[in-house]
Amino acid sequence: MAKKKSNPSAVRKSKSDKVASWLFVTPTMIFLGITALLPLLYSVYLSFFRLKLNLPNAVPEFTGLSNYIKMLTDETLRISTTNTLLFAVVSVALEVVVGLMVAMAFCSDKMWARCATSVFLIPTIMAPVAIGTLWRMMLDATTGIINYFLSFFGVPSITWLSSPKTAMISVILVNVWQLAPWVTIICAAGLKSISPDMLEAACVDGASNGTIFRRIVLPMIAPLLTIVVMLRFVDAFKVFDTVYVMTNGGPGTATEMLPNYIYKQGLRFFDAGYSAALAIAFVLVMTVVTVGFLKLRDRLEAEI
Repeated sequence: MAKKKSNPSAVRKSKSDKVASWLFVTPTMIFLGITALLPLLYSVYLSFFRLKLNLPNAVPEFTGLSNYIKMLTDETLRISTTNTLLFAVVSVALEVVVGLMVAMAFCSDKMWARCATSVFLIPTIMAPVAIGTLWRMMLDATTGIINYFLSFFGVPSITWLSSPKTAMISVILVNVWQLAPWVTIICAAGLKSISPDMLEAACVDGASNGTIFRRIVLPMIAPLLTIVVMLRFVDAFKVFDTVYVMTNGGPGTATEMLPNYIYKQGLRFFDAGYSAALAIAFVLVMTVVTVGFLKLRDRLEAEI
């Protein structure tokens, strides 16, 4: 059987397409390499040295793994890690529950639903620093409007941001207020992708609203919810602006988060080496978490 000859024009077209693709991709790769990969590699290099930024003409001193070993006995790091994990788990759980409930309530093309969704989205488009400043004033123990309204119901003044018992609750609720609308928009898009015929068939068969939600709606949007939880969990671990403005990690270490602790090590205590080691460890943990969520999503999609 004669071997089929390749078309020279098709081969040239394929090669030109590959060249064109590389011409489009190369500038992006160079940009990402300069803005992301280069700082990351420099941080890896710096994590093996001791460097005090506040000393004139400071020279990096090679210390090997001492910065990483120091993490094992750093009590403040343990506290900030626990705080960050608590903040991320509780805030993301509340955001998903609130966001999904609001999405189901506003999942309509009617004008009132669109207007309500637009109003609900206002916190999401506000700058985190502005949100932190706004809520810091509202939660002030003496002049805040929250305590003013609570006084009408006989509730005594609450030191929202000055007490270790309420500071973490305050920053979590503010985070939920800010980002639950984002979850609502994503969940609403997922709910609208479900076939109405499937829901109507379940209703005809006598299924209750709870059964429809558990057996049809929730499994259908489970992969989407996995991505939402992943994005929000990683973002919650990176929280800095709002907490920094509201409490700056206080009182004491009650709201000390990992990003704030890394920032303090580098720019308050000027320990560049230890700050770089903390940042690298943070990136590695977040990478593992992200890969785990992506594998979970693939498994859920395969089960649908």
